[in-house]
Amino acid sequence: MAWRNLWRNGRRTLVTVGAMTLALWTMVIYTSLMQGMLSSMESTLLDVELGEIQVHADGYRERPSIWERIEDPEALLQALDETGLRSSARLLGGALVASGDASTGAVLKGLSPERDAMVSDVYLRLDRGGWLEPSEPEGVVLGYRLARTLGVDLGDELVALSQATDGSMANDLFRVRGVLQSLSEETDRATVFLLEEQFRSFFTLEDGAHQVIVRSGEGQDLAAAAGVVEQAAASSVPGVEVRSWRDLLPGIANIFDSAQAAVQVVAFVVYVVIAILILNAMLMAVFERIREFGVLKAIGVSPRRVLALILTEGALQAALATALGLAASVPALWFVTTRGIDVGPLGGTAVMGVSMDQIWTGALNPATIAGPVLILLFIVALAVLFPAVKAARISPIEAIHHQ
Repeated sequence: MAWRNLWRNGRRTLVTVGAMTLALWTMVIYTSLMQGMLSSMESTLLDVELGEIQVHADGYRERPSIWERIEDPEALLQALDETGLRSSARLLGGALVASGDASTGAVLKGLSPERDAMVSDVYLRLDRGGWLEPSEPEGVVLGYRLARTLGVDLGDELVALSQATDGSMANDLFRVRGVLQSLSEETDRATVFLLEEQFRSFFTLEDGAHQVIVRSGEGQDLAAAAGVVEQAAASSVPGVEVRSWRDLLPGIANIFDSAQAAVQVVAFVVYVVIAILILNAMLMAVFERIREFGVLKAIGVSPRRVLALILTEGALQAALATALGLAASVPALWFVTTRGIDVGPLGGTAVMGVSMDQIWTGALNPATIAGPVLILLFIVALAVLFPAVKAARISPIEAIHHQ
């Protein structure tokens, strides 16, 4: 009976179902794109920049200094290896870099390419050139905007000036081996990667490390991994502090969390508009059949069955819209997840301090589908409930005499 009732006014039913279908399709694609963007930004932040967990000497984060360092990083790395966590040490120091008439401040980051590849994908994010190579010790890799600021390209010479740990003037001549893609404000504008041995030679730094980056295991809880790192640090090196990336960048962590919630808020707002359309359509359907409901109740149909009839009509429309919306989403989801959208001049734009990829790809997971569908069903249920209750509570005598 509910199915037949829907097609008494087929045009109205088609408009209602069409609106729900369009809303669901829009929200599925929007959710996929937003999740893809957030996932890409988080991947850049963790896989390239931070890692999940970092270890520093006590006080280093408050007042970074080349003299404040972890005294025995090798012992810490060995202890972390025994726990099954991946880790790598980095050396950090400031310098003035110049080429020709251009100069600017930069952060030199010394690392072991083989070890660092275990915790960072930065070696895969090259725009041109190659990554650090022990056979070419003077080779360095620059951030995208830093290379543009200095006007250098592959093979060009780069002069670096700073103060060594022994108080002498540190200066050396390097050669640009690679230029990175746009990753983040810090890396793009002011980062120079070089071999650990070259860093130590440049700053006359014999031992220690300023930073140890740790990657947690697949599916491992961040807090639990941080606890494991703290235990390993306590047993191997004194005077260090362990912080997760959420502790290091609480603002960005909150933004990521808020962005996830914002997706649901946008879906709710879009569906409220659809709910108004559904409410209007169902109210019209009820008022058109007031005398019919009066007759049904007069012959013994209970208010509960009338309520169930109206709710079933709404459920059938929602089910039809869900099926059509998901079917229409399949080719669009395939496109945004495999091909992506070229954002043109927006590529490389910093969002929350992390550069946006040139190709904006979507994500596909259970939440991509379940979130929009569940919110749609919830909104439809709310919109249909009022007309259904009104029909169930109608008096048979008043309904039969309704004009």
